[in-house]
Amino acid sequence: MGADDEQARIAPVQDAGDLDRLAAVARYEILDAPPDGAFDRIAALAARWFHAPIATVTIVDKDRVWLTAAHGLEGVRQLGPEPALCASAVLPKAPYVVSDVLLDPRASDNPLVRAAMGVRFYAAAPIVTRDGHRLGTINVLDVEPREVTAAGLAALQDLAEIVMDQLEQRLSALRTVRAERQLRRQADEHRAEIEQFAGTLQRTLLPPALPEVPGLELACHYHTASARDVGGDFYDVFALPDGRWAFFLGDVCGHGAPAAALTSMTRYSLRAAALHDPDPIRVLSEVNGVLLQDPATENRFATVIYGIVEEDAGVPDGVLVTLGTGGHEPPLRLRAGKQGLDVGCTSAVEAGPRRVGMLVGAVPDAYFMTWRLTLRPGETLLLYTDGLTDTAVGGEQLGQDGVARLLSKGRGCAAADVVRDLVANIAGFDPPPRDDIALLALGVPGG
Repeated sequence: MGADDEQARIAPVQDAGDLDRLAAVARYEILDAPPDGAFDRIAALAARWFHAPIATVTIVDKDRVWLTAAHGLEGVRQLGPEPALCASAVLPKAPYVVSDVLLDPRASDNPLVRAAMGVRFYAAAPIVTRDGHRLGTINVLDVEPREVTAAGLAALQDLAEIVMDQLEQRLSALRTVRAERQLRRQADEHRAEIEQFAGTLQRTLLPPALPEVPGLELACHYHTASARDVGGDFYDVFALPDGRWAFFLGDVCGHGAPAAALTSMTRYSLRAAALHDPDPIRVLSEVNGVLLQDPATENRFATVIYGIVEEDAGVPDGVLVTLGTGGHEPPLRLRAGKQGLDVGCTSAVEAGPRRVGMLVGAVPDAYFMTWRLTLRPGETLLLYTDGLTDTAVGGEQLGQDGVARLLSKGRGCAAADVVRDLVANIAGFDPPPRDDIALLALGVPGG
């Protein structure tokens, strides 16, 4: 590293002349904000991953470093812009590591080093916006010198990206609440505007497209019961660091901006917990704790089914699915039969009582259910929300058995065919569904 590069890394942030970066910091409205349980959770995850006593999420302003979360530094909300730690770590594009601050002239005079706690190790990953502005850092600190592995730095970078996702979702929720308040006052005059607003917000709570998953065919659909209200149904499919894939589908109580905020928090918490824990029950338990700890979600809860997909070594071209459910009906499995489609509950539910666990975010000691099944070539797993089963058809609720009857008359059990057939049936329901409906189908091609 040359002298000019070194000087750039230790210079105070206000000398960098990065007015665009400071404008981006202001845009996210996080400075001086009250504590946020989501960021606190990320800091706790970072500390646990590194087995370190201190982890922080910081935003670097012109003349201070704002601690959005401070695990192990309770009561500390901001620091000065002294170089070599947070204020300098925001400058590089890559993670920033000081293995022993006493041996590093960039950091040895920092107040965190000179203070009673005597910080000796520091690692940080920058929090970067989609347009390339570095807002701050997620940091891990220890009182002993240490080295950090490439896997550790990759995990820290992943957490920094999750912080950025949460900042985006938080900003979207803030703007949404403000916009909704204004639009509600003009509802009678501007119904079309409200419907457009609700549709836009709804789209932000769902993935824009499903990923390509090797060995699986995916299909999804979201039916909105009201064009004027944001629903609380959600789903997602995403890759895990170990090569497996995770998916979830759920339904939060209520509609409108409160439901949107709860949906956003639940989706983020599921993805964050899945990064560090392979067990669906523990993932649901962690999300349960997050919802209970946040005062914004008081008296609100969700039903969730969460699963992991991996290769099944015992079944050629088959996949092993591990499911956990919190108050959500188990999915339906479809396979080709002698007289059309065979539709039934997953095998574990067929063999025992239909227990689906408890609601997520309702009580502290909630229990959740789990089971495993193998999807063979030609089979599809269908997840759905209760807007489908609660729909009245012929004066009676459709129920899971009614959904199975509809599917048994379908054109095939490929994921796309299953969803397409259900969408056609939903369009013909009279009266139409009174609640939103989310569908997610995972199929194994072949068979």
